[in-house]
Amino acid sequence: MRRGYLALGALALIWGAAFLFIKLGVRDMSPATLVLSRAVLGAVTIGLIFAVRGQTPFPAGTRARLLPFLAMAILGSLLPWVAIAFGELSISSALASILNATTPLWTAVFAYWVTPAERPSALNYLGVVIGFLGTGVLIAPDLIGQPLRATTIGTLAVAGAACSYAVSALVQRRKLRGVSPLQVGFWQLALTAPLAFAVALPTIGTTHLRLTSIAAMLFLGVGGSGIGFLLYYYMMNTLGATRATTVTFLLPVTAVFWGATLLRESITIPILAGMAVILLGVFLTSRPRNERPYPALPQRGREFLPPPEGDIVQRA
Repeated sequence: MRRGYLALGALALIWGAAFLFIKLGVRDMSPATLVLSRAVLGAVTIGLIFAVRGQTPFPAGTRARLLPFLAMAILGSLLPWVAIAFGELSISSALASILNATTPLWTAVFAYWVTPAERPSALNYLGVVIGFLGTGVLIAPDLIGQPLRATTIGTLAVAGAACSYAVSALVQRRKLRGVSPLQVGFWQLALTAPLAFAVALPTIGTTHLRLTSIAAMLFLGVGGSGIGFLLYYYMMNTLGATRATTVTFLLPVTAVFWGATLLRESITIPILAGMAVILLGVFLTSRPRNERPYPALPQRGREFLPPPEGDIVQRA
């Protein structure tokens, strides 16, 4: 059990650091180029995991699932990853991580129409309202006076990424339930790579790699998809689904820690207040209904990890 909690802490630090490395990566390359590197390295990492486990990413039925895999690539990787990286050109990694934590709130909103059998309870929707109020606390200072300045656009881009993650999670529930999370992760990243290449092609020539940006690419692609994947599996086996998904609430905290200590980002009272209100909303939104307990969806925005009951977990 102790090792399980150590894995939980390590995973929160790794996933929280993703926002830090996105910030470092976009200093030397375009957001689309960073996404391309993450997708390629992530797909290779998961492919190696397949090889070590003696499994194949091409089981029966793969061809019939290509369209849902493509939807996951667009909604769960390409759009949110580009949006988060673009947003971090103008906002702090800490603020990006907090906004990313609103994914379960968007999921609850869309679930009302998309998955009627899993409609959240009144308490869950109270959490949605509280969570979006917290988002308003973060966005309001930028909307007052100069609504079109760079920080406002960056903030809205990351909020849009959280919304895209939520849609991808619902696509997975409807079209890919029961499919191996390892297979979904591989195909999602493999299909993201050519899409990201097409988007990044005009800006690849402007890339100027330095040690920090190379480290960012390796961390996001290999560390997040490989080490993070294995840690999450280990947590599921040792702590169980409910405790494992508490990583949802630790991600913004660890991301704020990394941003403040390594990037010297300013942590203001509105940021801390907004984070507290959003996490309260996420907590209430994730409370299970009596009919079918369902844990919160951890966010991260770049690769996918195996959640309980075959659902997909997002992170930055």
